[in-house]
Amino acid sequence: MSEESTQQPELETAPAPQKQSRSEMRQWTRDLLVSVLVSVVIITCLYQPVRVEGTSMQPELRNSDRLFINKFVYRFEGISRGDVVVFHYPLNPKESFIKRVIGLPGDHIRIDQGTVYINGKALKEPYVPRRYRDHRSMAAGVVPPHEYFVMGDHRNISEDSRDFGPVPRSDIYGKASFIYWPAGQMGTVH
Repeated sequence: MSEESTQQPELETAPAPQKQSRSEMRQWTRDLLVSVLVSVVIITCLYQPVRVEGTSMQPELRNSDRLFINKFVYRFEGISRGDVVVFHYPLNPKESFIKRVIGLPGDHIRIDQGTVYINGKALKEPYVPRRYRDHRSMAAGVVPPHEYFVMGDHRNISEDSRDFGPVPRSDIYGKASFIYWPAGQMGTVH
């Protein structure tokens, strides 16, 4: 007769499924909370998704385009002529408008038959196609300190500083940065 071993082979003991499941659940919950916190910080402080309503910024921005606005950039740099900005509408601060900055504080501005003059020189505006131009005129004036003269690119339908006056710096809260929807329009805002 052969001798049989009575010793049992050692088996690796796996953690109890319940303990492993709890550990995974805690890690998953932690990762989810960190992701939500980072998203809130980004949306609150840096970038905010917005939807364009209206056609006053065509052809650059169309009705229902989705884009990100940079809410942080103007803490480090000044607002420049040509920037597309989002601001609280001066006549109803609960509404937001998006327009292009045309005149800076201290600029002498006038509009003659649709041509904008800044400090006596005609402004080159390649972002306004010929078919979107209008023939409105506006008497000469000076943009007040800490205010900006804004206009839509689709001039013949835009309600802008020609109608409601310059926008106070304190009402401007973001710069249009990136169109993310529709996918065919995806890219930076110029």
